Amino acid sequence: MNDAEPETAYPDIRDPRVMVAVPRDRRVRIAGLWMLAERLTALLRDAREPLIGQIKLAWWRDMMVLLASDPAALPKGEPLLAELQASWAGQDGLAVLVDAAEAMLLAEDAAGRHDAATGFGEALFRLSGGGGGARWGLLWGAALQD
Repeated sequence: MNDAEPETAYPDIRDPRVMVAVPRDRRVRIAGLWMLAERLTALLRDAREPLIGQIKLAWWRDMMVLLASDPAALPKGEPLLAELQASWAGQDGLAVLVDAAEAMLLAEDAAGRHDAATGFGEALFRLSGGGGGARWGLLWGAALQD
């Protein structure tokens, strides 16, 4: 890893070994979801001011609502939106991940951050289609606190 790049909790989804356990017909969808989760986490990590972070999250929330209700109206030029449009168009659920990210941004203490990170992980694993979202969310919350 380059010293200038911050460490990430996300696997490199471009690595074919990462997606080997995902059914072939769901790989694009799962890849888009995890790219969104990584983008939201980076937004949180890089937010210097909570208000600016909230503004950026509000934009992503609006885009996820638009993706579900009117995918053709999504703005062009954002590669992640194009990726999500190809696999999540017309589907609800991704705004929940943005809401969970905002809860992490606004948490006031360690317990609140842990609960919010757990909620983010639970939403991520539930949207990934696996069972046990709450259990995986607990693990995710613990990992993000380290």
